[in-house]
Amino acid sequence: MFAVAYFIIGMTVLSVCAIATNGALDAGGAYYMISRALGPEFGGSIGIMFFLANVCGSALYVLGLVEAVVDSFGIPPGQKSGTGVHVLPQSYWYELLYGTILLALCLVVCLVGASIYAKATFLIFLIVTAVLGTILVSFFATRPLGVPIRMPHHNSSETENGNFTGFSLTTLRENLGGGYGVDYTTGQMMSFSSVFAVMFNGCTGIMAGSNMSGDLKRPSYSIPRGTISAVLFTYLVYNLLAFLMCATCSRTLLQKDYGFLRDISIFPPLVTVGIYAATLSAAMSNLIGASRILYALARDDLFGRVLALAKKTSASGNPIMAVILSWLVVQLVLFSGKLNTIAGVVTTFFLLVYATVNLACLALEWASAPNFRPTFRYFSWHTCLLGIAGCCVMMFLISPVSASASLGFLLLLLLALHYLSPSSTWGYISQALIFHQVRKYLLMLDVRKDHVKFWRPQMLLMVQNPRSSPRLIDFVNDLKKSGLYVLGHVELQDLDALPSDPLQPQQDSWLGLVDKLNVKAFVSLTLAPSVRHGVRQLLFTSGLGGMRPNTLVLGFYDDAAPQDGLARHPAFTSAREELPLGFPPLRAPAAPKLLSPREYVGIVADALKMLRNVLLARQLESLDKAWELRRAASPPPTIHVWPVNLLRPDSARYADTCSLFLLQMACVLNMARAWRRARLRLFLCVEAGAMPGAQEDKLRQLLKDLRIQAQIQLVPWDAVVRLHWQAQRGAPAEDEDEEEGAAVNFPANATRVSDEYVRAANKLVLEQGPAPAVRFLYLPRPPADTSLYPLYLRQLELLTRGLGPTVLVHGVSAVTSTQL
Repeated sequence: MFAVAYFIIGMTVLSVCAIATNGALDAGGAYYMISRALGPEFGGSIGIMFFLANVCGSALYVLGLVEAVVDSFGIPPGQKSGTGVHVLPQSYWYELLYGTILLALCLVVCLVGASIYAKATFLIFLIVTAVLGTILVSFFATRPLGVPIRMPHHNSSETENGNFTGFSLTTLRENLGGGYGVDYTTGQMMSFSSVFAVMFNGCTGIMAGSNMSGDLKRPSYSIPRGTISAVLFTYLVYNLLAFLMCATCSRTLLQKDYGFLRDISIFPPLVTVGIYAATLSAAMSNLIGASRILYALARDDLFGRVLALAKKTSASGNPIMAVILSWLVVQLVLFSGKLNTIAGVVTTFFLLVYATVNLACLALEWASAPNFRPTFRYFSWHTCLLGIAGCCVMMFLISPVSASASLGFLLLLLLALHYLSPSSTWGYISQALIFHQVRKYLLMLDVRKDHVKFWRPQMLLMVQNPRSSPRLIDFVNDLKKSGLYVLGHVELQDLDALPSDPLQPQQDSWLGLVDKLNVKAFVSLTLAPSVRHGVRQLLFTSGLGGMRPNTLVLGFYDDAAPQDGLARHPAFTSAREELPLGFPPLRAPAAPKLLSPREYVGIVADALKMLRNVLLARQLESLDKAWELRRAASPPPTIHVWPVNLLRPDSARYADTCSLFLLQMACVLNMARAWRRARLRLFLCVEAGAMPGAQEDKLRQLLKDLRIQAQIQLVPWDAVVRLHWQAQRGAPAEDEDEEEGAAVNFPANATRVSDEYVRAANKLVLEQGPAPAVRFLYLPRPPADTSLYPLYLRQLELLTRGLGPTVLVHGVSAVTSTQL
């Protein structure tokens, strides 16, 4: 039993020493170590558990002292009046009164301060050492004798005889087995777990030094040496005493007379003094330890005003209000009445705290942070893991109900602190562990093993000013389908002309925006002489390993005046929220833009050359997603999909790479949780005499193969196509051997599409009602002739004019699969 207890304690002490020698310690002991290692959630919740453990431990030792006092001076059961020194009445309320008086004595010492407590404990140490020496001598000096034992029996008492046999091999053999009996103070049958629960509380004092970390001059020096010395010394003494008792005292004496050492001592009063001194010291140690933990919790403001009172200290720095509050809680625990009643709860609390100390050290070791350099090196992750396992196993062996309840309470505290506590500057071990694991798995993410079955969109959304695009940011967040999402921004400055990097101060504003909008995105900012160069940089450098953007998303280039959507966004319209985030004001309508139409189209062309898919989003700021998805279920909101290149009716196909990518993006949006109620409507443009039924069957089979549920609607567009062919009369004929891919990719054919045709195509799209929540249209490749870029952009503007929220899509890679 001692081996199990000290195995757990030994592993925990190694972890304590490692953490204590890795930096400066302040008040709070184990709480301070855990909170600074694991963060405020774990630290605060374990701090409360450690506070309760010390409070219950103090009550346990006070109750033990009361039992010793009553055993020495109490009126025997069955007698109305005492004789000699046996004058103290025995009952629940009298014992509560004795405990209150003894606890008040502990309170007085703790209120005076740590210095008087240290002097008192040193004096007690000398007394206990003298008593221990006397007891050891008594085992050799006392002759064999019989010890009468008075056992309570209803309202009277019975007498049994125990024996001190002196050193006897027979006595030792009789005591080697378990032989658990009934606890005469509670009447309950004892077992290994219940005895361990009581015994373990005698070993928890080794943490007293760490609890006083704020009062030690050199805690990083004193805690390892003092704690390890205490463990070794107490382990040797406990085992020596256990051996001597088993070799000299009968089982009856050991089980039915807890004060038998007094009966066999050569000087019995000294044993009584030693018992009183040891239990009083332990009670004071736990009381002052609880107060220091409570003070540290209050000072860290993890629980706000709830613990504000505990911050108050005396002129000398003694946290008197924390001491008083701890004393009040101990006083409440005293109502439990019996030592063995709360022993299991106390042990469970301590084991839980010890397990978390080991967890903190294990996390620091596994995180492999360069700054974790403890001067104490006699530990490893193996010792931490063994300590955690030992604590958890014994917790559930002692009391599965108490262990489960403690873990449940700990989880509630964790959740409460996670959502309610303010952020801290202590550092979060979770971040170090996440970094360690992410780096490892990123190295395992091999781009050479990519397969179309597992493709997912990885978005780079370019944002010039977040004030004008919060809804676009939210929309792209729905499109990413658990993929990478990067918010990119280009700052037009020259680093050579600046004293420092201007992007660093902006980083916090962008990260705050991500938090407020509740989008799962990274932020990537860059400096460049032009927007086009900046986008190139981000396309080349954003991401890491196998997580790199494969899709570029841009807002549409038009003459619409920018609107401050951020000021109207629900995340910023709460009465208690100001509009933070130091973003510049929006561009005035008459002010010049940061890029020209030619440069804008050049960005699209660059992305396609770099084999990135491109999405152009127009009027997404007019998309009120909450209203669209909240409106009446009949009819549900729709997503219109036009998988045909409307600017090239002579080469329109439904199964090229770009069309399939467009279908995939519409399907991905429909799969997002917020868009599941929406319905996909796929528009099939048909001409008279082109067998529309066969085309519809072919398209329906394609959708079935791709597992995409969509309603197909046939749209006659003979009148629109006629406008196109009329515009071609008289136009010079092109080489008939022109490659099919070149036609689909829209080379210098922008000049061959008239404005009248584009307006007719726009009207055709607009007439397909009812109005959808969003439309997906085919984006043609920019012309090879850069002089035609403005014309290309003008045609896109005409095509999407008045359509409401629209996404133009061009895909360059295969993203759909019909394979299992």
